[in-house]
Amino acid sequence: MRTDTVSIPAATELPRSPALPMGPLVFAALTGTMAMMAFVAVVGPLVRRLGLPEWVAGLSVTAGGVLWMLMARWWGGVGDRHGRKPVLLVGFAAFALAYGALALGMDLALGHQLGAAAALVLLVAARALIGAFYAAVPPTTAALIADHTTPAERPGAMARLGSANALGLVLGPAAAGWLAGHNLAWSLYAAAVLPVIALTVVWFALPGGRTAGAQRPPGARPMGLLDARLRPAALTGFAAMGSVAIAQVLVGFYAIDRLGLPVDQGARAAGLALTCVGVALIVSQQFVMRCKGVALARWIALGALIAGAGCAGVAAAHTQAMLLGCYGVMAFGMGLIFPNFQAMAANAVQPHEQGAAAGTLSAAQGLGMVLGPIVGTLLYRQSPSLPYLLVGAGLWALALFTHLRLRTSR
Repeated sequence: MRTDTVSIPAATELPRSPALPMGPLVFAALTGTMAMMAFVAVVGPLVRRLGLPEWVAGLSVTAGGVLWMLMARWWGGVGDRHGRKPVLLVGFAAFALAYGALALGMDLALGHQLGAAAALVLLVAARALIGAFYAAVPPTTAALIADHTTPAERPGAMARLGSANALGLVLGPAAAGWLAGHNLAWSLYAAAVLPVIALTVVWFALPGGRTAGAQRPPGARPMGLLDARLRPAALTGFAAMGSVAIAQVLVGFYAIDRLGLPVDQGARAAGLALTCVGVALIVSQQFVMRCKGVALARWIALGALIAGAGCAGVAAAHTQAMLLGCYGVMAFGMGLIFPNFQAMAANAVQPHEQGAAAGTLSAAQGLGMVLGPIVGTLLYRQSPSLPYLLVGAGLWALALFTHLRLRTSR
């Protein structure tokens, strides 16, 4: 199977459904991403303020990744059977409740009304629930786009959704970092409000019902967990998200330890770094939206090469400017990767499998979030530079693998 173009089954050429109102979908994705990314900007300083070890931050992010991985494919299948809008409504509602519980618990812990052991358990458990319910959002939004676009249009549409997520990556950490400089609990309360806003937008602005192509034909077998059609895209998603998770969970610690910043300034530096990530993602995904003739695998190989250089460069960063610049380069490369492996997966399956395919891809990314923080925080204890060097090497290996696969297909 080619990695740059995929032979589309005839069933995917059904007449398109009415145009999807992208504005509400993009806004819901934006607010959801803001809430998720706000946490990674403050988790390092929060753990330090509570007197907990660094591995607690890694464990909390990993717990969210485990539940995301386990639930994403299930949510995607539910969307195939019952429609996309109900899944988004339930997911955002439960997401908001779990985030609210996290904010309240951390507020009590910071006020010394909750012991360190209880704070640790609550931090990990609440983040796990957040991951479980947020897992409904990425596969469902991606499946909605696949429902309403042709294969040729999907990279651009996925890039538009990715740009919304990138903007959330800009605004969420920036706002959380600013609020954390005044009060760490405030940043969590603010993040808990965002899924409520997304829920309201989805409720009133997105259409309900199911597209004709999403109906499973009589006798069709459910998609297998290890479906061969999705392996290249799933491998890419795993590598990319694992790299992102390592970079996210370590940036606060790196700013404090390597740059010598106080805890509050470390939170601001982490927020600025993730803001640079969001800006670079937005810029790079504009290239994907406008350069429609470039093969999917070519974008992935180029993006992995650039992202690997940025990540490896962090190991040499000894000023805040260098840290921000390296994170920006890494994110520019990632912006070329994400919409294209998502489009690769959508183009490889039948219309009635879009939710399950998006869920499988999201589960692969969740696995990256599971392993990435564990490996990253363990290596960080040996040397702050070591996890960044590992990520850079992994991304270069992905670039080489994709390039060789592209040459072989030709």
